[in-house]
Amino acid sequence: MPIILENLCRSFDGREVLSALNHRFPDGRITCIVGPSGCGKTTLLRIIMGLLPPDAGQVSGVPSRMSAVFQEDRLIEHLSAAGNLRAVLRRGFPERELSRALQAVGLDPLIPQPVRTLSGGQKRRVAILRAVLTDAPLVLMDEPFKGLDSATRQSVVDFILPRLSGRTVLLVSHDPSEAELLGAELFDMSPAH
Repeated sequence: MPIILENLCRSFDGREVLSALNHRFPDGRITCIVGPSGCGKTTLLRIIMGLLPPDAGQVSGVPSRMSAVFQEDRLIEHLSAAGNLRAVLRRGFPERELSRALQAVGLDPLIPQPVRTLSGGQKRRVAILRAVLTDAPLVLMDEPFKGLDSATRQSVVDFILPRLSGRTVLLVSHDPSEAELLGAELFDMSPAH
């Protein structure tokens, strides 16, 4: 079922961020949402997640289960990288698969240290894995690759892309080349569109 936005409006302190926005995000596809800062990309994701109500309009077709990568990592700081993944994965998720996922994105699965001691890029990769390895049909990602160099970003994409197949993914980015990297459709929220 597609996610449908109908006449979506949202203002903050009298400043309109979303104005009668209409769009249909196809089911089971990756859509890269682009546009200049302040055009409402993060606001749109927060409305879809149910974290922020619209002032007017409606969103339909949102599944009850979803996972997210926020702009901030939102990790459980005292747990290890593996502990952060175990906290959200279904019971019985294979330990070997968890280790393979961490290795695939350049993280040592045996490191017991809490994520608060990791670098920003390492934390980002844990946050991405946490969202992608969860079996939710909808994955929302707000600038997931920020802080990753191009080689690391490519290894992360190589790992997550097959795992996102058949799921609806809404990814906010300032870099339209990320849409190409992911084989995503582009939804441009620039004011001229």
